[in-house]
Amino acid sequence: MTFPKNSLLIASPLENRLKVRTVSMSTKLRWRAPLLLHLVFALLMLAPLQSTAAPRDVASIELPLNAHENYYGPGWSCNWGYKKTQQACAAIEVPPNAHLAASGSSWDCDRGFRRGKGDCGLIEIPPNGFLSGRGGLWECDRGFRKVGESCSAISLPENAYLADAGASWKCERSFRRMGSSCVPLEVPTNGHLRWTGDDWECDRGFIRNDRSCVAVEVPEGGHLTSAGHDWDCGRGLRKSGASCAPLQVPGDAHVDYSGNGWTCNPGYRKQKEGCTLAKR
Repeated sequence: MTFPKNSLLIASPLENRLKVRTVSMSTKLRWRAPLLLHLVFALLMLAPLQSTAAPRDVASIELPLNAHENYYGPGWSCNWGYKKTQQACAAIEVPPNAHLAASGSSWDCDRGFRRGKGDCGLIEIPPNGFLSGRGGLWECDRGFRKVGESCSAISLPENAYLADAGASWKCERSFRRMGSSCVPLEVPTNGHLRWTGDDWECDRGFIRNDRSCVAVEVPEGGHLTSAGHDWDCGRGLRKSGASCAPLQVPGDAHVDYSGNGWTCNPGYRKQKEGCTLAKR
């Protein structure tokens, strides 16, 4: 079958895919070529540095027996289980009832033994005692107190209990410690126990006076403070003895944030008992 000379040829799907792939590869090569050139240039610049770098001279370091070169920096260190003695490595002599420490350069006593002069001595635990967590010391059981090399029972007075650690005691709530006993706590009228239980404080509107609680006298124009054991004046008033007096605010000033004092308006500054125009 023949086509006219000026007719359009329709390419097959395979030919179209080949053309697209060819264009895509040429585009990738176009932007990858400069990157490859930069990489080659960088390798050429580093080549002289690598050729001139002197290799580590292992033979220049004289290692004694049971030693190794330091991983970081010059010099050497003894192997695990040896210690440095002048310019040599000597084996660590571990005494009975001991073991090498985690560092490998010293030794520690086993649990239940205490380090002495080059040896490990057995820890003698007294009655009502036990080894501590790490096993190098002993402690007394709960309810006992350490006295010298023994454990002495704690004598609890009436209205007392063992403290958390178990080596001392505290008084029950509403009792106060006095010497080696617990005495009742006398709470006055209009008072109550504090959260600690060993002291008291006055109710709101009362103030402590020796062993009693007296009412807080609030003057006209005043109010109780947040704590409730004192009073303060309202806004625009100030304390004057046992009363509240009007606050004298000078010209070009206003009552401040506290409500009991004054401050100058913007553009003015305080001078004695008044406000003057601030100088620019």
